[in-house]
Amino acid sequence: MLAPQEATLQTTASPTMTTTQLPQVQEQRNDGVPLDLDWVMAAQANTSAIERRAKTLPGRRSVKKDYQAAWLCKAISLMDLTTLSGDDSEGRVRRLCAKARQPVAQPILETLGMEGLTTGAICVYHDMVPTAVDALAGSGIRVAAVSTGFPAGLSPFHLRIAEIKESVKAGAEEIDIVISRRHVLTGNWQALYDEMKEMREACGDAHVKAILATGELGTLRNVARASLVCMMAGADFIKTSTGKEPVNATLPVTLTMIRAIRDYQDRTGIKVGYKPAGGISKAKDALVYLSMIKDELGDRWLQPDLFRFGASSLLGDIERQLEHHVTGAYSASWRHAIG
Repeated sequence: MLAPQEATLQTTASPTMTTTQLPQVQEQRNDGVPLDLDWVMAAQANTSAIERRAKTLPGRRSVKKDYQAAWLCKAISLMDLTTLSGDDSEGRVRRLCAKARQPVAQPILETLGMEGLTTGAICVYHDMVPTAVDALAGSGIRVAAVSTGFPAGLSPFHLRIAEIKESVKAGAEEIDIVISRRHVLTGNWQALYDEMKEMREACGDAHVKAILATGELGTLRNVARASLVCMMAGADFIKTSTGKEPVNATLPVTLTMIRAIRDYQDRTGIKVGYKPAGGISKAKDALVYLSMIKDELGDRWLQPDLFRFGASSLLGDIERQLEHHVTGAYSASWRHAIG
């Protein structure tokens, strides 16, 4: 039933179930380049122009009916289903992992022809990594861990590096690290580069997402420069926010960061991923972000190895929209609990 923007699916069998997932990690990994301060300082951001462009985006692309359902299924496959609460427990993480395996009711997926659809990954605190790895065994769904003194990133540096290594040892395949915002705010780009590079090395084979905490960086120019420095130091993804800041993912910030990604690819030939996180809770918002990525970076970024949503409540709203598409009726939000 669903044709728009479908990708080749890979099937993974386990003793209990079969899941179907989009292929992951196909591109050459970003090993980084030497810090180029001329390039960094040349990066500018025309805030008024960026904000004008961002305001037009929600009205420029409109998809309906089967096309909308296809894009929403795509959004699910690109989701880092996340729980980062102080009261997280093994039971909650196992429920979230079950949701990642079966994000939408089976009858709905069968009607849509999307049986076996899963989320892209699960994102948890370090202490919950072994539980998530066990719960997702055989599913092909990746486990991501937030590390480096998340969310503030102000613990001693050697402890942040040790936390990365412990998360990788526990089975995390992706590490979401937080940068030291003070390096950006003071313009100490060498310090940011060195920090990011050492964190990248500590990750080993695990892919690293650099969280910029854009709501605390002051200006879009700082966002653009921090994005470039983190990519130069070897970040596999750049990510907007921890989800704990007063302002998280926004369209102007996204436009700034993905244009930095495009600039980096133009100069190095290397594709770097992007992850907006925090504040994206509605299906219609996900459609806007996906259309922006398609317009600015192209179809290749509409795959889970180059784009992720950091989200929890977003999945519930997408479920409601898909159920409405199939049945013609909206269900109550409490019927789509997460975790």
